Amino acid sequence: MKIRKATINDLKELARIERECFPAAEAATEEIFCRRLEVYPNFFWILENEAGEIVSFVNGMATDNEILTDEMFENPDLHNKNGDWQMIFGVNTLPKFRRKGYAEKVLRRVVEDTKKDGRKGIVLTCKDKLVSFYEKIGFVNEGLSESTHGNAIWYNMRIIF
Repeated sequence: MKIRKATINDLKELARIERECFPAAEAATEEIFCRRLEVYPNFFWILENEAGEIVSFVNGMATDNEILTDEMFENPDLHNKNGDWQMIFGVNTLPKFRRKGYAEKVLRRVVEDTKKDGRKGIVLTCKDKLVSFYEKIGFVNEGLSESTHGNAIWYNMRIIF
């Protein structure tokens, strides 16, 4: 297994995996992924197996805003490569590869890279059933988020360095 950054050549596969991992109302579209890859390809962490198949990936943007807002999901131009905070929009692992530690492996790399980049920390939102997973990695549950992304209930999760 290796972790690498994304390129525009990954667009179709990333969008396909996103559709498989998230309900339609929550999944980023191919168009959104295209814009994200144009603006911040280095903010995608991709885990590939030995066959070169994408198993898991994490994507997000950097910003000085310490709160993850719904607008960030839709507007890649809000990215600030020198921002204080790393936002995570999605942690995707194909169903056939789940429960093998792959998402955790990628997230730990995101934490490592974000620390090296000198940011204040990482922010994401998740559903109730995933709070304990993120806590295991070091995120702190800050309670209910104001996010209404995909008409779901989200919890704010944060790591501060």
